[in-house]
Amino acid sequence: MENIVTIKNLSKTFNEGKPSEVRAVQNIELSVQPGEIVLLMGPSGSGKTTLLTMIGGLLSPSAGEVIINGTNISKLSASQLTAFRKSDIGFIFQSFNLLQNLSAYENILIAGFNRKNALKKTPELLAKLNLEKRFSFKPNDLSGGERQRVAIARALINDPKIILADEPTANLDKNIGHEVMQLLCSVACEQGKSVIIVSHDERIKDTAHRVIYIEDGHLVKEEKGGHDRSCTMNHNK
Repeated sequence: MENIVTIKNLSKTFNEGKPSEVRAVQNIELSVQPGEIVLLMGPSGSGKTTLLTMIGGLLSPSAGEVIINGTNISKLSASQLTAFRKSDIGFIFQSFNLLQNLSAYENILIAGFNRKNALKKTPELLAKLNLEKRFSFKPNDLSGGERQRVAIARALINDPKIILADEPTANLDKNIGHEVMQLLCSVACEQGKSVIIVSHDERIKDTAHRVIYIEDGHLVKEEKGGHDRSCTMNHNK
């Protein structure tokens, strides 16, 4: 099976050559397959968010390559990279990053790369995520779980090959956090999307296929996650 994400010798150094130099990520090699959920864990300052940000093309590496669905994003121009991010990568953030003056429907719709497709798909996503009765609600009128579901719908609107999630359960209680992870599980298993999650939340291990630990910018350990036990699709087979 061809990898959706391939990372080769990836490094990021801040303030290079200065006394304040920080080697945030060092010589990382990683690949992620379609339908796979990978959890990146490590202490604060370990480099995991820097790694996720480079995978998403929001931060340029100091060295190495990030290849997504066959495209080496390290070689794209700024305008090409912006278009690629919007069409091929879905982002889910800890703080939801929803526009407060727009409804749930509008927050999803405006993220659409192709407006015609977005007009068709937005109601479908609202229904799939049980948000159809909240479509006109603005973020402040939604619960934390509902806001995160809107954020997931927004990440899916362009049918990206990869979903990147930064602490997606951090602001949610146990039950809602579990619900959000089951949604991401269905996205991976039913739609074949690669999901990469950065989190301190130990509970996410139960949803991940692989758990990868980062310390001082290095990948130091990898273990099998509990996905095969917890995935409802496996239980329904």
